[in-house]
Amino acid sequence: MSEPDEDLQELIAGWDGLAVVAHRDRPTGAWMFIALHDDTLGRPTGGTRMKPYASPAAALRDAMRLAEGMTHKWAAVGVAFGGGKAVIAPPGPLPEAERRALLRRYGKLVDSLHGSFSTGEDLGTTVEDMAVIAEATRHVMGGHGGNGELVDPGPFTARGVFRGIAAAIRHLDGGDLAGRSVLVQGVGDVGAPLAGLLRAAGARLLLADLDAGRAGALAAELGGEPDCRIVPAAAVYDTECDVFAPCAVGQVLNRETIPRLRCRAVAGSANNQLGEPADAGRLHRRGILYAPDYLINGGGALAFGLIELGTTDADELFARVEALGDSLGEIFAEAAARDESPLAATQRRVERVLAAGRGG
Repeated sequence: MSEPDEDLQELIAGWDGLAVVAHRDRPTGAWMFIALHDDTLGRPTGGTRMKPYASPAAALRDAMRLAEGMTHKWAAVGVAFGGGKAVIAPPGPLPEAERRALLRRYGKLVDSLHGSFSTGEDLGTTVEDMAVIAEATRHVMGGHGGNGELVDPGPFTARGVFRGIAAAIRHLDGGDLAGRSVLVQGVGDVGAPLAGLLRAAGARLLLADLDAGRAGALAAELGGEPDCRIVPAAAVYDTECDVFAPCAVGQVLNRETIPRLRCRAVAGSANNQLGEPADAGRLHRRGILYAPDYLINGGGALAFGLIELGTTDADELFARVEALGDSLGEIFAEAAARDESPLAATQRRVERVLAAGRGG
């Protein structure tokens, strides 16, 4: 949430990005923000998030933070796109017809940038939403999956997170996932397939979601007690587990929650998991291994980037995504040798890639 005295002008003036596109949709009262952070490696590209916010400034702040995260993500996964992100902030839930009309108008806004920004699915939007946006612009990623149909990034993201969790367990004690307990916070488009992969690998699951019915249904589907049980959403930070996997909203790791954690590692798909950069140090001092979010959750972006660049073979896409586990293994080893947070090691990798891009 933004500070009470914060306004759009102050946010824009204090940002180090390239540009902000702001538009208020008169028919619905929704705000649209497209934040273009960096084009060193290529065209700013990132998902479109859709949710109500406390204020327009809060929505813009989120777009800026997410756009910077995309700069780091593209550099970390080694695909030539720049950092950008968009937020649509409606005043509340919309009837389906109004929502579709809003998405089409947003598509026209994206199209008015003439290719300076490409977008895709994010929190609060779906593959079907992307199809609606694509009616107004061709700058929607994931629409070239061999047959022209839009592709769901969730399974790719989940596969990368799965490999990242396996890398974390391997780093901690050289073992595999069998018998390890993983608490998945949020069982939506990424959390649900991730839970399936973990259970197939023999992990014991703890599932938490604001929609308790959804968590319960998934737990039953994956076998139920004792190897798959429900954790109340309010209890996730106090529940003992080997790995805590945040797969819902961001900023869940902060000065209030980190002291409560009872896990050995944090490795999940949510964007912007840290409340502030100093939280990486807080995790390190507690001896909790942290998989930097913009690397471990890069599978969807990586796959979409490769699709955009012409790779459509599913096996090749999944192989590239699964290699994120190897990258995280290298990061963990480097950070351990320096007695630092893995975030510091990942940031050095990102800066090397960006510096090479600037030099080129």
